[in-house]
Amino acid sequence: MSRKFQFGGRIAGASMALVLLGGVANAVAAPVTFFGEDPATTGVLGPNSTQARNDFLSNLSGVGNEDFESFSAGDSSPLGLSFPGSGGALAATITGTGDIGTSGPGRFPTSGVNYWEVTTGAFTIDFTDPVSAFGFNGIDIGDFVTAQMILNLTNSSGETSALTVPHSLNIPNSANATLFFGFYDLEETYTSIAFTNAGGGDYFAFDDMVIGDLGQITPDPDPQPVPEPSTLALLAMGLIGFGARRRFLARRS
Repeated sequence: MSRKFQFGGRIAGASMALVLLGGVANAVAAPVTFFGEDPATTGVLGPNSTQARNDFLSNLSGVGNEDFESFSAGDSSPLGLSFPGSGGALAATITGTGDIGTSGPGRFPTSGVNYWEVTTGAFTIDFTDPVSAFGFNGIDIGDFVTAQMILNLTNSSGETSALTVPHSLNIPNSANATLFFGFYDLEETYTSIAFTNAGGGDYFAFDDMVIGDLGQITPDPDPQPVPEPSTLALLAMGLIGFGARRRFLARRS
């Protein structure tokens, strides 16, 4: 009777630790994001934005770049896009508010002469073939806004999640601000990304978009992202509880 209780307690203690460890693994399994911002530039992609873009691209292979040069000024959605993938072309479609622009107060292309320009409302990129990596240059994002831009992601199972672009607020309209934001995800594939324009009537510009499928992600062998403090606390509680159970059983044996 006593042995059965002790054996059951040992299993329960071990199971708790494993469950908590599993929770840590799930907490860490999230998109890896890249962000760089230059609140003022001379009309080119700034150094912080460029560094973040290069860091993002260093984790990918064989991806393409959408610079909107195949479109004409004033072209509006829907726009069909095509990118190289690991097993063939990756098709995407932009819908919602926006059109092709060439210049505006604080806005400029980061390559070529065209960019994708949006104002009031949101726009969505739907992927015919699921993707696991996405990045873009943003221009003139951060003036006339009261909140940060949100990317709403829909995965291949239809589940949604959100990423916040942590750009500055109240940047001067003529500062030519630039940013880069991107992510890759080794656990999920996505069929849609919806941009929420936090600026209301403000104008934003996007250029040099990159998408990649799971087979194009070749992550840098750096350590995994540090878990959130709450996750570390959960792990510590599990290990402490497991250790206390073992000491208790050792004293009784």
